[in-house]
Amino acid sequence: MAKGKKTTSIDMTEGNAYRLIISFTLPLLLGNVFQQLYNMVDSIVVGNVIGDQALAAVGTGFPVIFMLSSLFMGIGTGATIMIAQFYGARDLEKVNQTVNTIYTALIIGIIPLSLIGIFLSEPLLRLMQVPDDGTLAMAKTYMIIIFIGIIGNLGFNINSGILQGLGDSRTSLLFLMIATVINIILDLVFTIPIKLGVAGVALATIIAQIASWLFGVFYINRRYDFIKIKPQKFYFQKNLFVQAMKLGIPSGIQQALFSIGIMFMQSLVNSYGSNFMAGFNGANKIDTFAFLPVQSLSNALTTYTGQNIGAGNQHRVKEGVRASMILSIGCCVVIGALLYPTSAFMMQMFSHNPEVIDAGVAYLHGVLPFYSLLAISFMFNSVLRGAGDMMIPMISSFISLWLARLPAAYLIAAWFDKEDIYYSYAVGWVLGLLISGIYYASGKWKHKSIVSKLREVETA
Repeated sequence: MAKGKKTTSIDMTEGNAYRLIISFTLPLLLGNVFQQLYNMVDSIVVGNVIGDQALAAVGTGFPVIFMLSSLFMGIGTGATIMIAQFYGARDLEKVNQTVNTIYTALIIGIIPLSLIGIFLSEPLLRLMQVPDDGTLAMAKTYMIIIFIGIIGNLGFNINSGILQGLGDSRTSLLFLMIATVINIILDLVFTIPIKLGVAGVALATIIAQIASWLFGVFYINRRYDFIKIKPQKFYFQKNLFVQAMKLGIPSGIQQALFSIGIMFMQSLVNSYGSNFMAGFNGANKIDTFAFLPVQSLSNALTTYTGQNIGAGNQHRVKEGVRASMILSIGCCVVIGALLYPTSAFMMQMFSHNPEVIDAGVAYLHGVLPFYSLLAISFMFNSVLRGAGDMMIPMISSFISLWLARLPAAYLIAAWFDKEDIYYSYAVGWVLGLLISGIYYASGKWKHKSIVSKLREVETA
């Protein structure tokens, strides 16, 4: 469908669901592995070259960065779903219009976002009770530099979202490989021969992301005849932006509330000192890495659902759900069996301090046995998002985190040992799964097609 040029897009409206989802997931998984690899390289370099306080500083800044970027990331998620549905409906003009409308919104909003991030960094870090033993100063430095170059991160994610909506997960892998190689090289250069500390790690990250983002714009413009990204022309279509906002605001709110919730969790962790904090941040990297197969399957299912809803093939969606559930639960069993007994060994990548290692092992042993609960919840929410129904995933996430996990964590902290707080994750996952699963079973998501809604508006 790319008009004469060979692309790596997958048409998910026809063919075996298992084959399509696996074909889309594998490059996406490799790409996510590379993305987490350079995040882990940051942590490994910081922990081993700069020290445990620096490791704690870099890790604690992530939820703040994610929270302040969440609205833009949410709109990008909305655009991905729109692109998937328009592509499934074979409406290539709408695909191009959606891409340029979202890019215009990015260019207009990036300066205010950067300034907000720079000025709120220290107040938010203090709110999170980051220890003022050198950790706070390093975390502030890291965050300010990241916000100065945040356009690379957001632009990079928009490009990945465009390609995922088109069914192309292979090209995103190429972008991530470029970013990872640049980041690893610059991490080492900026911390060993050029001793810039956490500032060097932050610089390496933003340079890698900006380079990969610009390459992505060049690639998409050359490879897809029906897409011409021209942000300098400020193309903007109100009805498409409104639709992206309707989809993106719930997703953005969900991500923002999740980030704020993680900040409260981080605050609880931080209250136990820098060693426990460093263990949490190191284990969180491993946890994120280990869950990548399920996350990748989840993203594949969103694209699969979007294309089939756009094409009017609602009956194919359940086939995709069944395939994704079986594959994701299988991944969780294998990951848990491999990682649970090797948790202490894995933590030694980040630190050789026994207190840091023990803290990280407590985290991993608290969450790994319950991975399947989160996997099933992810699949249900991915179908709902792909169909264009963003409210239920937001409600499910909010209740899971704010009304279950966080209260459970603070109660456990008050009544039991600090190492037991991670069992609160499973409490939240059960509640979130029930909400999403019941709504999916109701079938109301089948009538949320964006393509149909926009056609009704245009013909009214």
